[in-house]
Amino acid sequence: MRHLVISLVFSLLAFISAQGYAEQPAQSLPQNEGIVISTLDTTGYTYMELANGSKRFWIAAPTTQVNKGDHIRFVESMSMHNFTSKTLNKTFDRIIFVTSTQVKLPQ
Repeated sequence: MRHLVISLVFSLLAFISAQGYAEQPAQSLPQNEGIVISTLDTTGYTYMELANGSKRFWIAAPTTQVNKGDHIRFVESMSMHNFTSKTLNKTFDRIIFVTSTQVKLPQ
């Protein structure tokens, strides 16, 4: 009986540990930062899809040299919903227009 109880306790602990690990959200960054997932360049603008924790969003910045995986900090100027870029022939559900961006270097 004791062996069964110990076995059940270890099984339960393993289950709880696995569940807790699987449900941990991705680490969030400050609201004005994100990791570059993809980019689209047009004349005068670089559109960047960023990830911040479990959120994904687009920003439009003055032409910027960035790479996938870069950690970006930005200064927001305005946010628009259902914005259509005629140059890209693409509509963004929400896009943040920014005045400047900075690639954060790893510490």
